[in-house]
Amino acid sequence: MDLNRLKQAVIAGDMAGARKLTEQAIEAGIEPGVILDEALVAGMDEVGELFKANEVYVPEVLLAAKSMQQAMQLLKPLLVKDGIEPKGKIVVGTVRGDLHDIGKNLVAMMLEGAGFEIIDLGNDVPPERFVKAAAEQGATIIGMSALLTTTMYAMKETIDLLKAEGLDGKVKTMVGGAPVTQAFADEIGASAYGDDAATAVDLAKRFMAEQ
Repeated sequence: MDLNRLKQAVIAGDMAGARKLTEQAIEAGIEPGVILDEALVAGMDEVGELFKANEVYVPEVLLAAKSMQQAMQLLKPLLVKDGIEPKGKIVVGTVRGDLHDIGKNLVAMMLEGAGFEIIDLGNDVPPERFVKAAAEQGATIIGMSALLTTTMYAMKETIDLLKAEGLDGKVKTMVGGAPVTQAFADEIGASAYGDDAATAVDLAKRFMAEQ
């Protein structure tokens, strides 16, 4: 069984193919962790590089992520059975007052494709819910998105609450969205700013390496 075929199915956004090839890989006795790392994560890593180079765009990335999710439906029970831990846990959500979630969904899918466990709180998420979820789930990163300038400062409220709860330094914060800039991230004390989903994945990997 050539795992490169599965990797290419993910890159191509071939959902049916990705699922079928995952089934074949499992039946061939390939370890679930190997399938995950060498086909799914490797495929999404390549999609991320293509996205950063403007060689593919959001629709193609979404299809690739959905293909990866098809494969993960089959792999997850086996990974749990084998005791294979995710690279880390990340809480994501669109901040309070903001109902936009396309960008947040893309980031969540790309992070999942990179091997992280995602706790997706949806949209219109208040600071208290971000902090509570991170504390209860043992997440080490919170990713916040905003599309409206009027909701951006809810990010600061979340970061301030993390500090008040004594989680500053234990939980990193990533912020992004159309009106968000590096200068704003610096102003509110965010750990990092990502201007696209691929960058968010790179940042998450860097944070985990620093732990």
